[in-house]
Amino acid sequence: MAAISFNPRLNVQGGRKNHGVVVEEIAGLIRVYGDGHVERPPIIPSAPCMVTNGVVSKDVAIEKFTNLWTRIYVPSYSSKMPLLVYFHGGGFCVGSASWRCYHEFLAALASKAGCIVLSLNYRLAPENRLPAAYDDGINTLMWVKQEARNGANEHKWWLNQCRFSSLFLAGDSAGANIAYDVAIRSYGISGSSIKPLILKGIILIQPFFGGEERTISEMHATQPANSALSLSVFDTYWRLSLPLGADRDHPWCNPLAEGATTLRELKLPAAMVCISEKDILKDRNLEFCNALASAGKWVETRMYEGVGHAFQILHNSQFSQIRTQEMMSHLKAFIKQ
Repeated sequence: MAAISFNPRLNVQGGRKNHGVVVEEIAGLIRVYGDGHVERPPIIPSAPCMVTNGVVSKDVAIEKFTNLWTRIYVPSYSSKMPLLVYFHGGGFCVGSASWRCYHEFLAALASKAGCIVLSLNYRLAPENRLPAAYDDGINTLMWVKQEARNGANEHKWWLNQCRFSSLFLAGDSAGANIAYDVAIRSYGISGSSIKPLILKGIILIQPFFGGEERTISEMHATQPANSALSLSVFDTYWRLSLPLGADRDHPWCNPLAEGATTLRELKLPAAMVCISEKDILKDRNLEFCNALASAGKWVETRMYEGVGHAFQILHNSQFSQIRTQEMMSHLKAFIKQ
């Protein structure tokens, strides 16, 4: 996979004079104008659905009103496979299930881990602030539940190969945050609400959590060159995605904040948390893992040395390929256990 570079010059587009002043911007990724207009330059190319290393992929509409859709990956296995619902990263504000980097990563994961992957294209902020992405995640599970019960002919190409008793929710960065919230809603409140689906585990890759009080890694982490997440970018994503007036100690940002439902009260499946050594989120991710363990939850923590945020997607480090293969092996073992 080729490295992906963020070039701020790609953010220069026409139309600025028509929409007033720029009120928020992440160079190369998103620009928000005073009148609410949002621009997202096509910095990362999209990949069409195709057969990749024996993995068939197709885009499927879930809900037309919200334009909710998913890209489904089905590897060539003779036996029924676990189902993994995946949420892409991008600070809740950018990203797509069709981005080439996600297509390549998830096609490889489906093949290596022997699982069917549903990669969700959820609504983005700031046009659709949280909890819109969480709602899309729940609606997707309800859709899968209905399809599993109805067995529609048009979906048999993937439904017939699913082992619905082995459902996993996964995501990276903001997608990991979404996976965690959807798990709480679907598993922690009433696991029976999604039957015949049975949630076996959640996979949180560099989960995008925050808080008003800075951690040491947020302030002092040595960032790899071409890092995908700086502290200023981190803050901007939260300003654009949280409900208006909320701060970073809102429970959707900081699950350990005072006033949030305590982890001991929540019913959660087994969790795997993947952390990058050079990620500004490292300390917060470790704190979250320790809190899970202290609350009596089953958590497997994996640390990837020498790499930063989203290395497995952006391949922006000399160690990215090696660490990505390590991660793939860890994900496979977690899904198969």
